[in-house]
Amino acid sequence: MQPGTGRWPRRRTLAPCPFQGLTFGVRQTTVMYMATSDEELALAAAGGDAAAFSKLLERRYDSLFALCFRLTGSRAEAEDLTQDICAALPAKLAGFRGDSRFATWLYRVAVNAAHDRRRRAAAHAKAAVGWGDRELDRRAADAEAAENARWLRQAMRALPNDLRDTLALVLDELTHADAGQVLGVSEGTISWRVSEAKKIIRARRETEDRT
Repeated sequence: MQPGTGRWPRRRTLAPCPFQGLTFGVRQTTVMYMATSDEELALAAAGGDAAAFSKLLERRYDSLFALCFRLTGSRAEAEDLTQDICAALPAKLAGFRGDSRFATWLYRVAVNAAHDRRRRAAAHAKAAVGWGDRELDRRAADAEAAENARWLRQAMRALPNDLRDTLALVLDELTHADAGQVLGVSEGTISWRVSEAKKIIRARRETEDRT
């Protein structure tokens, strides 16, 4: 933890989770984790098992960061959002009952956190001038792939929030049914949103290609 900040150091790349060894002043339970499911780890962590919590974040941190990156479109914002979620996770785990996949539950937490962050950003933007992206990709091994990824992120940022959230989840290889569980809508609604998002993005590309 950085002195005086109450925050863990930012992760600039997808790497092993920085929360290993985190303790919460409770007795750690000895658990064999290699074959333990995410759901079992989450329930153990909710009961105060700090080692289970550390192992759970080690497994899920990178995929959580990747989702936050798609939801925000900015690496810096994704880092902040991921840190906020991890900091709040010990308390939120008390609400996990194991009746759904942990990944689905975690993505719902992430989407809700992203919504809260957007609301705060919108409020701040009213008093700001020239608010916008503050960071661009600095380098990429494949320049063409990097440009396509950058273009897609910009295109997604222009989508309505419901379409952007839906597309971000589906791009994470969630099924339409799982994405529906995360967002609290039907599978059919997810399919419609994906179709609408693709139409908007395709039209944007065609317009740009003509100019």
